[in-house]
Amino acid sequence: MWYISTRGMAPRVNFEGALFSGYAPDGGLFMPEELPQLGSETLRQWSTLSYPGLVKELCALFLGPELIPRDDLNDLIHRAFRRFRHGEVVHLSRLRNGLNVLELWHGATYAFKDLSLCCTAQFLQYFLEKRERHVTVVVGTSGDTGSAAIESVQGAKNVDIIVLLPKGHCTKTQELQMTTVLKENVHVFGVEGNSDELDEPIKAVFADVAFVKKHNLMSLNSINWSRVLLQMAHHFFAYFRCVPSLDTQPLPPVEVVVPTGAAGNLAAGCIAQKMGLPIRLVAAVNCNDIIHRTVQRGDFSLSETVKPTLASAMDIQVPYNMERIFWLLSDSDSQATRALMEQFERTQSVSLPKELQSKLSAAVTSESVSDEDITQTMGRCWEENQYLLCPHSAVAVSYHYQQMDRQQPSPPRCCLAPASAAKFPEAVLAAGLTPETPLEILALEKKETRCTPMRKSDDWTLILRDTIENIGRQWRGHFLNASE
Repeated sequence: MWYISTRGMAPRVNFEGALFSGYAPDGGLFMPEELPQLGSETLRQWSTLSYPGLVKELCALFLGPELIPRDDLNDLIHRAFRRFRHGEVVHLSRLRNGLNVLELWHGATYAFKDLSLCCTAQFLQYFLEKRERHVTVVVGTSGDTGSAAIESVQGAKNVDIIVLLPKGHCTKTQELQMTTVLKENVHVFGVEGNSDELDEPIKAVFADVAFVKKHNLMSLNSINWSRVLLQMAHHFFAYFRCVPSLDTQPLPPVEVVVPTGAAGNLAAGCIAQKMGLPIRLVAAVNCNDIIHRTVQRGDFSLSETVKPTLASAMDIQVPYNMERIFWLLSDSDSQATRALMEQFERTQSVSLPKELQSKLSAAVTSESVSDEDITQTMGRCWEENQYLLCPHSAVAVSYHYQQMDRQQPSPPRCCLAPASAAKFPEAVLAAGLTPETPLEILALEKKETRCTPMRKSDDWTLILRDTIENIGRQWRGHFLNASE
Protein backbone atom coordinates (compact mmCIF):
# COMPACT_ATOMS: atom_id res chain seq x y z
CA MET A 1 0.00 0.00 0.00
CA TRP A 2 1.42 3.36 -1.08
CA TYR A 3 0.60 6.81 0.28
CA ILE A 4 0.60 10.08 -1.65
CA SER A 5 0.27 13.71 -0.61
CA THR A 6 -3.06 15.50 -0.99
CA ARG A 7 -1.07 18.25 -2.78
CA GLY A 8 0.60 15.88 -5.26
CA MET A 9 4.13 17.33 -5.14
CA ALA A 10 5.84 14.81 -2.81
CA PRO A 11 7.21 11.33 -3.56
CA ARG A 12 4.95 8.45 -2.59
CA VAL A 13 5.82 6.54 0.61
CA ASN A 14 4.82 3.29 2.32
CA PHE A 15 3.03 3.15 5.70
CA GLU A 16 6.30 3.50 7.62
CA GLY A 17 7.15 6.64 5.62
CA ALA A 18 3.69 8.14 6.26
CA LEU A 19 3.85 7.24 9.97
CA PHE A 20 7.15 9.06 10.51
CA SER A 21 6.33 12.10 8.36
CA GLY A 22 3.31 13.94 9.76
CA TYR A 23 2.93 16.59 7.03
CA ALA A 24 4.13 15.56 3.57
CA PRO A 25 7.19 17.59 2.34
CA ASP A 26 4.89 19.69 0.09
CA GLY A 27 2.71 20.73 3.06
CA GLY A 28 -0.07 18.26 2.21
CA LEU A 29 -1.35 15.25 4.16
CA PHE A 30 -0.75 11.61 3.30
CA MET A 31 -3.62 9.51 1.94
CA PRO A 32 -3.72 5.98 0.48
CA GLU A 33 -3.07 5.95 -3.27
CA GLU A 34 -6.02 3.56 -3.63
CA LEU A 35 -8.81 2.68 -1.22
CA PRO A 36 -9.74 -0.98 -0.83
CA GLN A 37 -13.44 -1.62 -1.64
CA LEU A 38 -15.39 -3.75 0.83
CA GLY A 39 -18.34 -5.73 -0.51
CA SER A 40 -21.39 -6.87 1.47
CA GLU A 41 -19.83 -10.28 2.08
CA THR A 42 -16.70 -8.82 3.73
CA LEU A 43 -18.86 -6.48 5.84
CA ARG A 44 -20.99 -9.43 7.00
CA GLN A 45 -17.83 -11.33 7.99
CA TRP A 46 -16.45 -8.31 9.87
CA SER A 47 -19.77 -7.67 11.65
CA THR A 48 -19.07 -10.31 14.34
CA LEU A 49 -15.58 -9.04 15.17
CA SER A 50 -14.61 -7.36 18.44
CA TYR A 51 -13.25 -3.81 18.33
CA PRO A 52 -9.59 -5.02 18.44
CA GLY A 53 -10.50 -7.57 15.74
CA LEU A 54 -11.74 -4.76 13.46
CA VAL A 55 -8.58 -2.74 14.11
CA LYS A 56 -6.47 -5.75 13.08
CA GLU A 57 -8.40 -6.21 9.80
CA LEU A 58 -8.23 -2.52 8.90
CA CYS A 59 -4.52 -2.28 9.69
CA ALA A 60 -3.79 -5.43 7.69
CA LEU A 61 -5.44 -3.77 4.65
CA PHE A 62 -3.45 -0.53 4.95
CA LEU A 63 -0.03 -1.68 6.23
CA GLY A 64 0.86 -4.78 4.23
CA PRO A 65 2.55 -7.95 5.60
CA GLU A 66 5.92 -7.01 4.08
CA LEU A 67 6.16 -4.15 6.63
CA ILE A 68 4.59 -5.82 9.68
CA PRO A 69 3.85 -9.57 9.37
CA ARG A 70 0.31 -10.48 10.49
CA ASP A 71 1.39 -12.28 13.70
CA ASP A 72 3.48 -9.27 14.75
CA LEU A 73 0.59 -6.92 13.91
CA ASN A 74 -1.82 -8.96 16.06
CA ASP A 75 0.67 -8.87 18.96
CA LEU A 76 1.17 -5.10 18.69
CA ILE A 77 -2.57 -4.40 18.73
CA HIS A 78 -3.15 -6.82 21.61
CA ARG A 79 -0.38 -5.02 23.56
CA ALA A 80 -1.84 -1.59 22.71
CA PHE A 81 -5.27 -2.33 24.18
CA ARG A 82 -4.28 -4.27 27.28
CA ARG A 83 -4.51 -1.26 29.64
CA PHE A 84 -8.09 -0.34 28.67
CA ARG A 85 -10.56 -0.42 31.55
CA HIS A 86 -13.43 -2.04 29.58
CA GLY A 87 -13.23 -5.65 28.35
CA GLU A 88 -14.67 -4.65 24.96
CA VAL A 89 -12.21 -1.69 24.70
CA VAL A 90 -15.06 0.36 23.15
CA HIS A 91 -18.60 0.04 24.59
CA LEU A 92 -22.03 0.95 23.16
CA SER A 93 -24.53 2.28 25.72
CA ARG A 94 -28.11 1.89 24.50
CA LEU A 95 -30.20 4.57 26.24
CA ARG A 96 -33.83 5.70 26.08
CA ASN A 97 -35.54 6.96 22.92
CA GLY A 98 -33.16 5.36 20.44
CA LEU A 99 -30.07 7.11 21.85
CA ASN A 100 -26.93 5.02 21.19
CA VAL A 101 -23.71 6.37 22.71
CA LEU A 102 -20.44 4.78 21.62
CA GLU A 103 -18.00 5.21 24.52
CA LEU A 104 -14.53 5.73 23.06
CA TRP A 105 -13.00 6.75 26.39
CA HIS A 106 -12.04 3.62 28.31
CA GLY A 107 -8.27 4.13 27.88
CA ALA A 108 -5.72 5.49 30.35
CA THR A 109 -6.53 9.21 29.83
CA TYR A 110 -10.33 8.82 29.53
CA ALA A 111 -10.44 10.12 25.93
CA PHE A 112 -10.85 8.60 22.44
CA LYS A 113 -7.31 9.55 21.44
CA ASP A 114 -6.00 6.69 23.59
CA LEU A 115 -7.45 4.28 21.00
CA SER A 116 -5.41 5.51 18.03
CA LEU A 117 -2.31 6.68 19.90
CA CYS A 118 -1.68 3.48 21.84
CA CYS A 119 -1.58 1.55 18.52
CA THR A 120 0.41 4.25 16.71
CA ALA A 121 3.01 4.19 19.52
CA GLN A 122 3.34 0.40 19.15
CA PHE A 123 3.95 0.79 15.39
CA LEU A 124 6.55 3.51 16.08
CA GLN A 125 8.48 1.41 18.59
CA TYR A 126 8.35 -1.61 16.27
CA PHE A 127 10.02 0.28 13.40
CA LEU A 128 12.44 2.24 15.65
CA GLU A 129 13.77 -0.92 17.31
CA LYS A 130 14.20 -2.60 13.93
CA ARG A 131 16.08 0.40 12.49
CA GLU A 132 17.90 1.38 15.75
CA ARG A 133 16.60 4.93 15.41
CA HIS A 134 15.35 7.68 17.74
CA VAL A 135 12.55 10.17 17.03
CA THR A 136 11.36 13.35 18.71
CA VAL A 137 7.60 13.70 18.64
CA VAL A 138 6.24 17.28 18.71
CA VAL A 139 2.58 17.71 19.64
CA GLY A 140 0.36 20.76 19.98
CA THR A 141 -2.75 19.99 22.01
CA SER A 142 -6.12 21.55 22.77
CA GLY A 143 -6.47 19.13 25.70
CA ASP A 144 -6.68 15.40 25.05
CA THR A 145 -4.09 14.68 22.34
CA GLY A 146 -1.19 15.73 24.58
CA SER A 147 -2.05 13.47 27.50
CA ALA A 148 -2.86 10.48 25.26
CA ALA A 149 0.39 10.96 23.29
CA ILE A 150 2.43 11.23 26.51
CA GLU A 151 0.74 8.14 27.93
CA SER A 152 1.47 6.15 24.77
CA VAL A 153 5.25 6.83 24.71
CA GLN A 154 6.30 7.77 28.27
CA GLY A 155 9.44 5.87 29.27
CA ALA A 156 10.08 4.64 25.69
CA LYS A 157 13.82 4.50 25.05
CA ASN A 158 13.72 5.45 21.34
CA VAL A 159 11.21 8.34 21.62
CA ASP A 160 11.26 11.81 23.21
CA ILE A 161 8.02 13.80 23.24
CA ILE A 162 7.54 17.58 23.38
CA VAL A 163 4.00 18.79 24.13
CA LEU A 164 2.77 22.39 23.84
CA LEU A 165 -0.43 22.96 25.84
CA PRO A 166 -2.49 26.17 25.86
CA LYS A 167 -2.19 27.40 29.47
CA GLY A 168 -5.63 28.14 30.93
CA HIS A 169 -7.48 26.75 27.89
CA CYS A 170 -7.50 23.07 29.03
CA THR A 171 -9.39 21.72 32.01
CA LYS A 172 -7.44 21.22 35.23
CA THR A 173 -7.61 17.43 34.78
CA GLN A 174 -6.31 17.57 31.20
CA GLU A 175 -3.40 19.76 32.29
CA LEU A 176 -2.51 17.53 35.25
CA GLN A 177 -2.55 14.41 33.06
CA MET A 178 0.30 16.03 31.09
CA THR A 179 2.28 17.92 33.74
CA THR A 180 2.43 15.07 36.31
CA VAL A 181 4.35 12.71 33.99
CA LEU A 182 7.97 13.19 35.08
CA LYS A 183 9.68 10.64 32.81
CA GLU A 184 12.94 11.88 31.24
CA ASN A 185 11.62 11.55 27.68
CA VAL A 186 8.60 13.84 28.33
CA HIS A 187 8.95 17.64 27.87
CA VAL A 188 5.82 19.76 28.52
CA PHE A 189 5.47 23.49 27.79
CA GLY A 190 2.61 25.74 28.95
CA VAL A 191 2.00 28.32 26.21
CA GLU A 192 0.36 31.72 26.83
CA GLY A 193 -1.95 31.34 23.83
CA ASN A 194 -4.75 29.21 22.36
CA SER A 195 -4.37 25.90 20.50
CA ASP A 196 -4.33 27.54 17.04
CA GLU A 197 -1.58 29.97 18.14
CA LEU A 198 0.63 27.24 19.56
CA ASP A 199 0.40 25.35 16.24
CA GLU A 200 2.36 28.22 14.58
CA PRO A 201 5.82 27.45 16.05
CA ILE A 202 5.27 23.74 15.35
CA LYS A 203 4.42 24.45 11.73
CA ALA A 204 7.47 26.78 11.48
CA VAL A 205 9.80 24.06 12.79
CA PHE A 206 8.33 21.41 10.47
CA ALA A 207 8.72 23.78 7.50
CA ASP A 208 12.52 23.54 7.94
CA VAL A 209 12.96 20.25 6.07
CA ALA A 210 16.71 19.91 6.82
CA PHE A 211 16.08 20.46 10.57
CA VAL A 212 13.23 17.91 10.59
CA LYS A 213 15.46 15.34 8.86
CA LYS A 214 18.47 15.98 11.09
CA HIS A 215 16.47 15.52 14.30
CA ASN A 216 14.01 12.84 13.11
CA LEU A 217 11.00 14.99 14.03
CA MET A 218 7.44 13.77 13.72
CA SER A 219 3.96 14.72 14.92
CA LEU A 220 1.25 12.62 16.53
CA ASN A 221 -1.59 15.09 15.90
CA SER A 222 -4.35 13.81 13.64
CA ILE A 223 -2.33 15.04 10.66
CA ASN A 224 -0.64 11.64 11.12
CA TRP A 225 -2.19 9.05 8.80
CA SER A 226 -1.91 6.29 11.41
CA ARG A 227 -4.32 8.21 13.70
CA VAL A 228 -6.92 8.54 10.94
CA LEU A 229 -6.59 4.88 9.91
CA LEU A 230 -7.21 3.67 13.47
CA GLN A 231 -10.15 6.03 13.93
CA MET A 232 -11.90 4.34 10.98
CA ALA A 233 -12.57 1.43 13.36
CA HIS A 234 -15.02 3.61 15.38
CA HIS A 235 -17.25 3.92 12.33
CA PHE A 236 -17.21 0.22 11.46
CA PHE A 237 -17.90 -0.76 15.08
CA ALA A 238 -20.73 1.81 15.37
CA TYR A 239 -22.27 0.50 12.16
CA PHE A 240 -22.14 -3.17 13.12
CA ARG A 241 -23.53 -2.54 16.63
CA CYS A 242 -26.43 -0.35 15.43
CA VAL A 243 -27.50 -1.83 12.07
CA PRO A 244 -30.78 -3.77 12.51
CA SER A 245 -29.89 -6.52 10.02
CA LEU A 246 -27.25 -7.40 7.44
CA ASP A 247 -29.57 -9.76 5.55
CA THR A 248 -31.03 -7.17 3.17
CA GLN A 249 -29.51 -5.89 -0.06
CA PRO A 250 -28.40 -3.12 -0.29
CA LEU A 251 -27.23 -3.04 3.34
CA PRO A 252 -29.25 -0.58 5.47
CA PRO A 253 -27.61 2.72 6.52
CA VAL A 254 -26.69 3.90 10.04
CA GLU A 255 -26.24 7.58 10.89
CA VAL A 256 -23.00 8.32 12.81
CA VAL A 257 -22.85 11.66 14.65
CA VAL A 258 -19.25 12.85 15.00
CA PRO A 259 -18.45 15.67 17.44
CA THR A 260 -15.45 17.24 15.75
CA GLY A 261 -12.76 19.93 15.95
CA ALA A 262 -9.80 19.15 13.68
CA ALA A 263 -11.97 16.71 11.62
CA GLY A 264 -9.78 13.61 12.10
CA ASN A 265 -12.72 11.41 13.12
CA LEU A 266 -14.78 12.95 10.33
CA ALA A 267 -12.09 12.22 7.71
CA ALA A 268 -11.93 8.63 9.02
CA GLY A 269 -15.71 8.34 8.52
CA CYS A 270 -15.53 9.75 4.98
CA ILE A 271 -12.85 7.18 4.07
CA ALA A 272 -14.91 4.33 5.57
CA GLN A 273 -17.89 5.59 3.53
CA LYS A 274 -15.79 5.60 0.33
CA MET A 275 -14.70 2.01 1.09
CA GLY A 276 -18.33 0.90 1.07
CA LEU A 277 -19.51 1.23 4.68
CA PRO A 278 -23.16 2.44 4.44
CA ILE A 279 -22.98 5.23 7.02
CA ARG A 280 -24.44 8.72 6.90
CA LEU A 281 -22.18 11.20 8.63
CA VAL A 282 -23.18 14.17 10.76
CA ALA A 283 -20.46 16.66 11.77
CA ALA A 284 -21.49 18.18 15.11
CA VAL A 285 -19.47 21.24 16.16
CA ASN A 286 -19.61 23.86 18.91
CA CYS A 287 -19.90 27.57 18.05
CA ASN A 288 -16.43 27.46 16.42
CA ASP A 289 -18.31 26.46 13.32
CA ILE A 290 -15.96 26.52 10.29
CA ILE A 291 -16.84 22.88 9.44
CA HIS A 292 -20.59 23.58 9.71
CA ARG A 293 -20.30 26.65 7.43
CA THR A 294 -18.22 24.67 4.94
CA VAL A 295 -20.75 21.82 4.75
CA GLN A 296 -23.78 24.11 4.62
CA ARG A 297 -22.60 26.74 2.14
CA GLY A 298 -18.99 26.09 1.12
CA ASP A 299 -17.65 28.88 3.37
CA PHE A 300 -14.22 27.59 4.45
CA SER A 301 -13.01 30.73 6.24
CA LEU A 302 -11.66 31.64 9.64
CA SER A 303 -13.78 33.56 12.13
CA GLU A 304 -12.18 36.58 13.77
CA THR A 305 -11.41 34.68 16.99
CA VAL A 306 -11.69 31.26 18.60
CA LYS A 307 -14.59 31.38 21.05
CA PRO A 308 -13.94 29.49 24.32
CA THR A 309 -16.71 26.91 24.92
CA LEU A 310 -17.54 24.12 27.35
CA ALA A 311 -16.44 21.64 24.63
CA SER A 312 -12.91 23.07 24.82
CA ALA A 313 -11.09 20.34 22.84
CA MET A 314 -13.18 21.41 19.82
CA ASP A 315 -12.29 25.12 20.14
CA ILE A 316 -10.43 24.99 16.84
CA GLN A 317 -10.43 27.37 13.89
CA VAL A 318 -8.29 25.38 11.45
CA PRO A 319 -9.67 21.85 10.94
CA TYR A 320 -6.65 20.58 8.99
CA ASN A 321 -8.17 17.18 8.16
CA MET A 322 -10.73 18.89 5.94
CA GLU A 323 -7.90 18.85 3.37
CA ARG A 324 -8.12 15.03 3.31
CA ILE A 325 -11.89 15.23 2.83
CA PHE A 326 -11.60 17.79 -0.01
CA TRP A 327 -9.05 15.55 -1.77
CA LEU A 328 -11.17 12.43 -1.28
CA LEU A 329 -14.37 14.07 -2.58
CA SER A 330 -12.63 15.70 -5.55
CA ASP A 331 -11.64 12.23 -6.82
CA SER A 332 -8.03 12.57 -5.59
CA ASP A 333 -7.49 15.80 -7.55
CA SER A 334 -4.28 16.97 -5.88
CA GLN A 335 -3.89 20.02 -8.16
CA ALA A 336 -7.33 21.38 -7.15
CA THR A 337 -6.70 20.52 -3.47
CA ARG A 338 -3.31 22.27 -3.51
CA ALA A 339 -4.78 25.42 -5.09
CA LEU A 340 -7.63 25.44 -2.55
CA MET A 341 -5.39 24.96 0.51
CA GLU A 342 -2.73 27.41 -0.66
CA GLN A 343 -5.42 30.05 -1.17
CA PHE A 344 -6.75 29.30 2.33
CA GLU A 345 -3.25 29.62 3.81
CA ARG A 346 -2.77 32.96 2.03
CA THR A 347 -6.17 34.57 2.62
CA GLN A 348 -7.70 32.45 5.44
CA SER A 349 -10.88 32.33 3.39
CA VAL A 350 -12.03 30.08 0.53
CA SER A 351 -15.38 29.46 -1.16
CA LEU A 352 -15.52 25.82 -2.22
CA PRO A 353 -16.16 25.18 -5.92
CA LYS A 354 -19.86 24.31 -6.45
CA GLU A 355 -19.20 20.69 -7.43
CA LEU A 356 -17.01 20.01 -4.38
CA GLN A 357 -19.49 21.67 -2.03
CA SER A 358 -22.38 19.59 -3.37
CA LYS A 359 -20.32 16.38 -2.96
CA LEU A 360 -19.44 17.42 0.61
CA SER A 361 -23.05 18.15 1.58
CA ALA A 362 -24.08 14.80 0.06
CA ALA A 363 -21.45 12.94 2.15
CA VAL A 364 -21.91 14.88 5.41
CA THR A 365 -24.64 16.87 7.15
CA SER A 366 -23.78 19.20 10.02
CA GLU A 367 -25.00 21.06 13.08
CA SER A 368 -23.52 23.78 15.29
CA VAL A 369 -24.35 23.66 19.00
CA SER A 370 -24.19 26.44 21.65
CA ASP A 371 -22.99 26.12 25.26
CA GLU A 372 -26.63 26.40 26.32
CA ASP A 373 -27.51 23.44 24.08
CA ILE A 374 -24.61 21.49 25.63
CA THR A 375 -25.71 22.02 29.25
CA GLN A 376 -29.39 21.35 28.39
CA THR A 377 -28.41 18.11 26.63
CA MET A 378 -26.25 16.99 29.57
CA GLY A 379 -29.17 17.72 31.93
CA ARG A 380 -31.75 15.93 29.76
CA CYS A 381 -29.56 12.86 29.28
CA TRP A 382 -29.04 12.61 33.05
CA GLU A 383 -32.75 13.09 33.74
CA GLU A 384 -33.82 10.42 31.22
CA ASN A 385 -31.01 7.89 31.73
CA GLN A 386 -28.93 8.77 34.83
CA TYR A 387 -26.07 8.94 32.35
CA LEU A 388 -23.42 11.67 32.47
CA LEU A 389 -22.18 13.00 29.12
CA CYS A 390 -18.98 14.98 28.65
CA PRO A 391 -19.59 18.34 26.88
CA HIS A 392 -18.13 17.05 23.58
CA SER A 393 -20.36 13.98 23.61
CA ALA A 394 -23.26 16.32 24.42
CA VAL A 395 -22.58 18.20 21.16
CA ALA A 396 -23.39 14.96 19.29
CA VAL A 397 -26.33 13.97 21.50
CA SER A 398 -27.80 17.49 21.14
CA TYR A 399 -28.21 16.74 17.40
CA HIS A 400 -29.97 13.44 18.26
CA TYR A 401 -32.44 15.24 20.55
CA GLN A 402 -33.11 17.93 17.92
CA GLN A 403 -33.95 15.30 15.32
CA MET A 404 -36.08 13.32 17.77
CA ASP A 405 -38.05 16.38 18.91
CA ARG A 406 -38.74 17.29 15.28
CA GLN A 407 -39.88 13.68 14.78
CA GLN A 408 -37.61 13.39 11.76
CA PRO A 409 -37.63 9.87 10.31
CA SER A 410 -34.07 8.56 10.26
CA PRO A 411 -32.05 5.35 10.17
CA PRO A 412 -30.61 4.06 13.48
CA ARG A 413 -28.24 6.67 14.88
CA CYS A 414 -25.00 6.34 16.85
CA CYS A 415 -23.42 9.28 18.70
CA LEU A 416 -19.66 9.07 19.22
CA ALA A 417 -18.61 9.94 22.79
CA PRO A 418 -14.98 11.09 22.65
CA ALA A 419 -14.33 11.61 26.38
CA SER A 420 -15.57 10.72 29.84
CA ALA A 421 -17.51 13.33 31.81
CA ALA A 422 -14.96 12.72 34.60
CA LYS A 423 -12.47 14.93 32.69
CA PHE A 424 -14.84 17.91 32.60
CA PRO A 425 -16.20 18.54 36.13
CA GLU A 426 -16.54 22.29 35.34
CA ALA A 427 -18.97 21.53 32.50
CA VAL A 428 -20.87 18.98 34.61
CA LEU A 429 -21.33 21.65 37.32
CA ALA A 430 -22.39 24.21 34.68
CA ALA A 431 -25.15 21.77 33.69
CA GLY A 432 -26.35 21.72 37.31
CA LEU A 433 -25.17 18.13 37.82
CA THR A 434 -22.79 16.44 40.26
CA PRO A 435 -19.40 15.38 38.88
CA GLU A 436 -18.28 11.78 39.45
CA THR A 437 -14.49 11.73 39.68
CA PRO A 438 -12.57 8.43 39.57
CA LEU A 439 -9.84 7.92 42.20
CA GLU A 440 -7.17 7.86 39.45
CA ILE A 441 -8.07 11.43 38.48
CA LEU A 442 -8.38 12.66 42.10
CA ALA A 443 -4.87 11.29 42.76
CA LEU A 444 -3.39 13.63 40.08
CA GLU A 445 -3.86 16.66 42.36
CA LYS A 446 -1.36 15.25 44.89
CA LYS A 447 1.37 14.53 42.31
CA GLU A 448 4.44 16.64 41.56
CA THR A 449 4.19 18.61 38.29
CA ARG A 450 6.70 19.77 35.68
CA CYS A 451 5.87 22.34 32.98
CA THR A 452 8.08 24.98 31.32
CA PRO A 453 6.33 28.30 30.52
CA MET A 454 6.30 29.85 27.03
CA ARG A 455 5.33 33.46 27.65
CA LYS A 456 3.76 35.86 25.14
CA SER A 457 7.04 37.81 24.97
CA ASP A 458 9.14 34.68 24.24
CA ASP A 459 10.20 33.45 20.81
CA TRP A 460 8.28 30.16 20.84
CA THR A 461 9.90 28.80 17.67
CA LEU A 462 13.39 29.42 19.09
CA ILE A 463 12.52 27.70 22.41
CA LEU A 464 11.13 24.71 20.49
CA ARG A 465 14.23 24.47 18.25
CA ASP A 466 16.59 24.73 21.25
CA THR A 467 14.71 21.96 23.09
CA ILE A 468 14.87 19.69 20.03
CA GLU A 469 18.63 20.36 19.62
CA ASN A 470 19.25 19.54 23.32
CA ILE A 471 17.37 16.26 22.98
CA GLY A 472 19.44 15.46 19.84
CA ARG A 473 22.71 16.09 21.70
CA GLN A 474 21.64 13.90 24.64
CA TRP A 475 20.53 11.09 22.33
CA ARG A 476 23.79 11.20 20.34
CA GLY A 477 25.77 11.08 23.63
CA HIS A 478 23.67 8.17 24.88
CA PHE A 479 24.09 6.34 21.55
CA LEU A 480 27.90 6.82 21.58
CA ASN A 481 28.13 5.55 25.18
CA ALA A 482 25.99 2.51 24.32
CA SER A 483 28.15 1.66 21.27
CA GLU A 484 31.35 1.91 23.33
